[in-house]
Amino acid sequence: MESSLSERPEPHRPRRLADWLNPTGARKVHSLIDKVYKRKNLEIAWERVKANQGSGGVDGESIEAFGEQLHERLEQLHAELRADTYQPAPVRQVRIPKVGKPGEYRTLGIPTIYDRVCQQALLNRLEPLFEPVLDDASFGYRRGRSTKDALRKAWREVESGHEWIVDADLKDFFGSVDHEKLMTLVAQRVADGRVLRLLRAMLKAASYGEGRLFPTERGTPQGGVSSPLLSNILLTPFEREMRRKGYRLTRYADDWVVTCSSATEARAALAAATRTLETLGVRLNPQKTRIVHVKQGFEFLGFKLKRGMRLRLPPNKIRSGARSGVLYAYPREKSVRRFQDQIRSLTRRRAPVTTKELIRQINPVVRGWGHHYKRAHVRRSFHRLDGWIVRRIWSHRFKRWRCHGWKELPTPKLYGEYGLANLVQMIPSLATSKKHAFMKAGCGKSARPV
Repeated sequence: MESSLSERPEPHRPRRLADWLNPTGARKVHSLIDKVYKRKNLEIAWERVKANQGSGGVDGESIEAFGEQLHERLEQLHAELRADTYQPAPVRQVRIPKVGKPGEYRTLGIPTIYDRVCQQALLNRLEPLFEPVLDDASFGYRRGRSTKDALRKAWREVESGHEWIVDADLKDFFGSVDHEKLMTLVAQRVADGRVLRLLRAMLKAASYGEGRLFPTERGTPQGGVSSPLLSNILLTPFEREMRRKGYRLTRYADDWVVTCSSATEARAALAAATRTLETLGVRLNPQKTRIVHVKQGFEFLGFKLKRGMRLRLPPNKIRSGARSGVLYAYPREKSVRRFQDQIRSLTRRRAPVTTKELIRQINPVVRGWGHHYKRAHVRRSFHRLDGWIVRRIWSHRFKRWRCHGWKELPTPKLYGEYGLANLVQMIPSLATSKKHAFMKAGCGKSARPV
């Protein structure tokens, strides 16, 4: 019958969330294991594991010890993967205290160096397959994408008028990954049974801690090489489903936000996200999930974004420097406290180092933290922290907080002769102005007649 009623309608989205990773039914990869155990691939994997450093696993083998027997160990791994006899060792559990939460710990799973090389070799082959199908809303653990890109996207959306924010966090994400759902998603692109068995063996590897061996029914080791890619694979259906419904999602690892134009849209977005994540076996953290307006501010990737309040004062009476109705980003309090704790541990008065050695130790910490936040609204806080760091150095030098350090170690001497890193000088606008002033002064000198 020639009628439009006889035609089968095309679905607007895949019938299953798993089909989001292969919506067009593209041909899967059938032969992949031989590329995984290729000797050149194993050597590349070893170089990347070596560059990342890290401690050893349950066998106690360090990176240095593995490197001393590199040829034999890589040959052993090549033979085991080729003969399909490779079995991963248990993952060593390490409990790390959570910053700002006394009594709470985060459990890391550290595989052996041998297993990390194997995971990296597998990752080298899986990453090119899945990177093209990962969603544009995902920024974590992806080459060419960073926290700054994620913040820039959220910033543009808020500036365009989407001022209601769904600020959400996933609960124990790495520890609650459903293995079966993850394997189903991986199988959408990979049809090599040996690669799938290898990946399943890595996921099911037991963990060892407190003198006991624990079976692994869910989760991926937070510390494993392949865990970041696997987390992105699992959450790709969530990102695509949210964007299909018209929501503006930005995700970095387990931290994500949705920008909305109204409170009603924000509540609908949160309900849709909860349903989709439950389908994938992932839950939201109720303590870290909320709906807020940008006037209240929201935290994302170590920053707090907030729109300045409208003050009923003339501009010449406002002393804070914040302009009315302008969007600002600055470091959240927890990040500042964590930075100060790092400096305190290095500048304790009993640290057996000279002042020059002390400054060499704290400079990388200062530069790393400063360059991360230098483009935010930080001029006043950077100035305050610079003064606090100088006083910490004086306290270390003279073994007391109240001292005459400003006489024997004045600030110009610390920044000049000792080379102490300065946070304020990292701010791009100030650094550019100083550079132009320096170049102008240099040009003036060169123009004088000799």
